Amino acid sequence: MIALLRSLIATPSLSRREHATASIIEQWLAAHGAVPRRTGNNVWALSRPYNPGLPTLMLNSHHDTVGPAESYTIDPYTPLEADGKIYGLGSNDAGASVVSLCSTFAGLLGETLPFNLLLAISAEEEVGGEGGMRALFPALEAEGIRIDAAIVGEPTGMQPAVGERGLVVLDCTTTGEAGHAARAEGINAIYRAMADIDALRQYRFPAESSMLGPVTLNITQIEAGSRHNVIPDTCRWVVDVRATDAFSNEATAAMLQAAVSPYTKAVPRSTRVRASAISPSHPLVRAAAALGGEPFVSPTTSDMSLMPFASVKIGPGDSSRSHRADEYIRIDELAAAPAFYTKMILTLGHTGIL
Repeated sequence: MIALLRSLIATPSLSRREHATASIIEQWLAAHGAVPRRTGNNVWALSRPYNPGLPTLMLNSHHDTVGPAESYTIDPYTPLEADGKIYGLGSNDAGASVVSLCSTFAGLLGETLPFNLLLAISAEEEVGGEGGMRALFPALEAEGIRIDAAIVGEPTGMQPAVGERGLVVLDCTTTGEAGHAARAEGINAIYRAMADIDALRQYRFPAESSMLGPVTLNITQIEAGSRHNVIPDTCRWVVDVRATDAFSNEATAAMLQAAVSPYTKAVPRSTRVRASAISPSHPLVRAAAALGGEPFVSPTTSDMSLMPFASVKIGPGDSSRSHRADEYIRIDELAAAPAFYTKMILTLGHTGIL
């Protein structure tokens, strides 16, 4: 596992450029008894021939990374082992989960389970790209493979994340009328935007998610004006909305559009990053809890947002280390993860996943 992780760290795999690490994972799986397949830079394998009469449990993590932070004090692509840690870009997010799930999957190849076991190491998770899960799911469907539940490997300290918020980014344009500032002519688009921004700050949605709480939003960007002496006729601003399962993303965007004046158009960039929530009584959650896991709601998003089936996010490492300089994974975290995953899967083998 450490050798595989070191290889992944040493091989740049920025989102949409993961071909080389996909090949490394593919070769490792083949060398350990699996029959891996590729869909673009997504690598996947079944533990045995697919049985359409059985449900399917997917083990998923991603092998793409964000770019290295400028404040790295070491070479992000040279794995460094020191003080019981392995340093390097992608070591925590999500290389540790990738190698742990690969090891778990290889160890279960000879196990008879009452469900199909599918390993899917995906690409483009960090950017929500079209070549990641959005390409893999249709390819699996074309093969006749239906997924019923998933364990998603992300750095959670091996605690089960049972929900995560969705994301809707609204690009807002508020219009006014241009005029000369000295004569106070025109209608200032900034002032209209300020009123609509205040309306959104005070807006309260009519319901809250029992698990994820209220929908939250923040104004994160604003731009207007061309010269100091011209009343601006356009103000552009951006709203970051963290959605919940209380409303669809489409409904969330529509309610916020209705809350502002007719002078503002609020257009969602995408409605595809949806909130995810799983019942505490679901077998996935109960299996993790039986091993000492404490369910929590994750503040970060993942490919869970694209999964129309039950899923729980759990993996070695700590989310606070992700996307930061001198990223690392502790070796003891890495060593413990496959045993946890294996016990969780075998528990599901006794209790079922549906």
